[in-house]
Amino acid sequence: MGIDLIAGGKVKNTNRKGPSSENVYLKLLVKLYRFLARRTDSKFNQVVLKRLYMSKVNRPPMAISRVARYVRGRTEQKGSDKIVVIVGTITDDPRLLEIPKLTICALKFTSTVRARILKAGGECLTFDQLALRAPTGSNTILLRGPKLSRTTCKYWGAAGLPNSSARAYNRSKGRNHEKARGRKGKW
Repeated sequence: MGIDLIAGGKVKNTNRKGPSSENVYLKLLVKLYRFLARRTDSKFNQVVLKRLYMSKVNRPPMAISRVARYVRGRTEQKGSDKIVVIVGTITDDPRLLEIPKLTICALKFTSTVRARILKAGGECLTFDQLALRAPTGSNTILLRGPKLSRTTCKYWGAAGLPNSSARAYNRSKGRNHEKARGRKGKW
């Protein structure tokens, strides 16, 4: 079976045509990257534009330690300075003791990570500065944060089943709360 398109069951396009946010800076960036995606043949600008439309859940934050790990292997191969592009927030990771010299473009930086990047001799760029420096996205590394590492995602699935790593919704982890071996009483 299928949808009878002739009988009026038209399929609506549910993809976003713009950001839902009322943020003025975000709307200006969308206008800029919509122009760049239209006027250049670069796939990079189309991907950045699509990610600018996304909701905050779909623009997950990324720790500076993860960025440094991705960049370490890539810059040594080519020998050139690449610009790391993340459509989201860059957060600090105190476990990373020494930050390499990085040029990062992101929507947002936490204050501590911005200070650490600048202290290491790196640069923090905005997307309008990136459009001037690399309008087609050449010499850039486009990264995305871990989308499914939110605490909410850890509850997805069936908790208690064999080979399931889903977290259970427990009120408490004490002696009297859901710690019995097997069923206790009738449910």
